[in-house]
Amino acid sequence: MKKEWLDYFGILLGNTIYALGVVLFIIPSGLITGGTTGIAFIMNHYCHIPISMFVFIFNVLMFCIGAWVLGKKFAITTIISTFYYPFILSIFEKLFANASLTDDILLNTLFAGVLIGIAIGLVIKMGASTGGMDIPPLVIHQLLGIPVSVSMYVFDIMILLGQFAFNDSERLLYGIVLIFIYTVVLEKILILGKQKIELKIISDKSELIKNEILKEVDRGVTLLYGKTGYLENECEIILSIMSSRELIKVERLVHEIDENAFLVIGQVNEVKGHGFSSQKKYIQRRNHT
Repeated sequence: MKKEWLDYFGILLGNTIYALGVVLFIIPSGLITGGTTGIAFIMNHYCHIPISMFVFIFNVLMFCIGAWVLGKKFAITTIISTFYYPFILSIFEKLFANASLTDDILLNTLFAGVLIGIAIGLVIKMGASTGGMDIPPLVIHQLLGIPVSVSMYVFDIMILLGQFAFNDSERLLYGIVLIFIYTVVLEKILILGKQKIELKIISDKSELIKNEILKEVDRGVTLLYGKTGYLENECEIILSIMSSRELIKVERLVHEIDENAFLVIGQVNEVKGHGFSSQKKYIQRRNHT
């Protein structure tokens, strides 16, 4: 229950950050952008429909499509964004009607990109979306397996081109930079906290090293059996996944046991299983005699 409330809080916070990015940096500077807000700018220019009103109508439509394809859980969490984002956007439009933190279009582009990337990433990590044009990439990912960030980037470029008719080419270029920034930030947010280190250790003292990792670092190890290429000696390769902090301790521990040990270190984007995505379980070790 506590996790659900944290998820709901994350969704509200993400939408609030998104609305702040739009009101404080995009609207005052006249930046063009993608997503639902970008389509709303197009409709506002040609049909004079208020931005927050169009966002609400479009969000409801996309919500129905997302609920149908992505299921009940998605619908429950995304319904918050569907109604909350247009609401908080309209509030901020009134509160910051004449606010402009900077007249520098580059600064506006950078800060808008960072805020929007954080906002979308935070909401998606909660298992929802900010609604509107964030839903089609999720649907495409579900049906075709295309990464969310890729299809989102394509859609946003198309929306930018739709605004090009009533904006100059310089603003289009800044719009592309904006999309690039928040796409990169989005990817970083989605893997934040999930990245781990993969460590392979080759040593004649693999038994000692294995026992020390289990005892001192409390990390699981897997033994892989291999053969050296030159002398063709059989050897044990220790494989373990850990955090970067634990890596420092393990490196020191390994070199204290065997200064000639061969270490291969790589970065893993995500790890699932006991001790990482689920609670660690301790099982009594069998004694071999």
